[in-house]
Amino acid sequence: MTWSTLEDTRRIAAELRLPSRAFIDGAPAAARSGALFETLNPATGAVLATLPLSGADEVDRAVAAARRSFRDGVWSRATPERRKEVLLRLAGLIRAAAPRLAVMESLESGKPVSDCLKEIGGEVPDFFQWYGEAIDKSYGDVAPTGEAACALIMREPIGVVGAVLPWNFPLLMAAWKLAPALATGCSVVVKPAEETSLTTLALAELAIEAGLPEGVLNVVTGPGETTGRLIGQHGDIDAVSFTGSTEVGRLFLQYAGSSNLKTVGLEMGGKSPFIVLDDADLTPELIDHAVTAAFWNAGQNCSANMRQIVPRRLQDDYLARIVDRLQSLAPGDPLDPATEMGPMISAGHRRRVMAHLERGRAEGARLVYTGRVDPALAAGSFLAPVVFGDLAAGMSIAREEIFGPVLGTLPVDGMDEALAVANGTEYGLHATVFTRDIDRALHFARRLSCGTVAVNGFTEGDVKTPFGGWGKSGSLARDKGREAMAQYQQVKTIWIGLKTPADRGAGGAA
Repeated sequence: MTWSTLEDTRRIAAELRLPSRAFIDGAPAAARSGALFETLNPATGAVLATLPLSGADEVDRAVAAARRSFRDGVWSRATPERRKEVLLRLAGLIRAAAPRLAVMESLESGKPVSDCLKEIGGEVPDFFQWYGEAIDKSYGDVAPTGEAACALIMREPIGVVGAVLPWNFPLLMAAWKLAPALATGCSVVVKPAEETSLTTLALAELAIEAGLPEGVLNVVTGPGETTGRLIGQHGDIDAVSFTGSTEVGRLFLQYAGSSNLKTVGLEMGGKSPFIVLDDADLTPELIDHAVTAAFWNAGQNCSANMRQIVPRRLQDDYLARIVDRLQSLAPGDPLDPATEMGPMISAGHRRRVMAHLERGRAEGARLVYTGRVDPALAAGSFLAPVVFGDLAAGMSIAREEIFGPVLGTLPVDGMDEALAVANGTEYGLHATVFTRDIDRALHFARRLSCGTVAVNGFTEGDVKTPFGGWGKSGSLARDKGREAMAQYQQVKTIWIGLKTPADRGAGGAA
């Protein structure tokens, strides 16, 4: 699925009907307080939509609707075949609506529309289809016992789930959480990021059209410090799945501790390494992966490999090739199908990224390249690619998550130093290793302290592979794969005592 021209996307944008209310108990819902907030188009700075600021009343109503639907069993006790039917129908509806949803997401997030279409036309519906297909193929266990007992191990939906989403991949992150949660039979209250609420609201309407019962999926809108906090502290939510910063992840653990000790699944920040070993060939393909690892989604990606570890003798050649590749990567209009890089999510975030760059220069990092932003884009929150060389492991720019279009090289001497530098972080989300030696690749993969290791190509895997972090990058919960379903389930043991023929006595029933 591809676009033809900028005129196509602009026409769709002009025809869009943008959501303007939250979605509670199967219907759009305003905030009873009348409180509103604005969401901006980061490419232009213009107000895109006005949405209700969901407060305690709206969160309570959404949780009550989710609890009722779960208790009544309209979804939680539906047959696996019924849940599968609905999720497969939802996948089809998303595919049909993908051009409209992609333009909507591009407008609200600043992501290039071609990236949005690739995700929403492919990955997002694939998640609902994959988990829909997994429902009737997920089994419990029978534990080994003697003849005097039968022990069943069952997995049941945990109940009402709160899903709190980030702004960098709005609908994809919704699918990562909603598809497995709904597949297990849970009811859900979703809070999208206040910057990017629109496509999640549109998804809720499609879910009702697909046959999802009212109350099973609810969407409340508002800032994290208000609406998100209310979800974290709510005593009738059984589990929260959060993707976002490590700082906010800490808050959700505090919210759980001060309320009902709900289960909390966390996928948080990262400072992921891109490691080039001394036997790797600096091919155009490797350089493309290095640029994608740092600048995909304008660097606004928790698994971005901004920290690039290269042999000292190769650093200058490596940086020259990176800079040459960046000549064709410049920020542009997100609605243009040819654009590869959009703006920062907001002017405030752009200032935060620039502050990181200033600290990097002050600490002695060598500025190698700064791209150019077209003056015609001055109204938006655009930031061009930046490249540093000669980073030291102790620099803040090499330790702190930047979440912007920045690449920095850390020169090392030998494999041991490369591994030590790669693991020298409090984060542990992702790593990429390039080498021609499979033994070296596995050596690194086994010793890197992170949740995903990509070899000879930057990737996060696909729907079948679990994704999550170690250390300050996450909890034991995982998104994707069968493992994702576990955070939305609780395990129950049923121990049945049985009478053997000997217990029944001679002549007992056969």
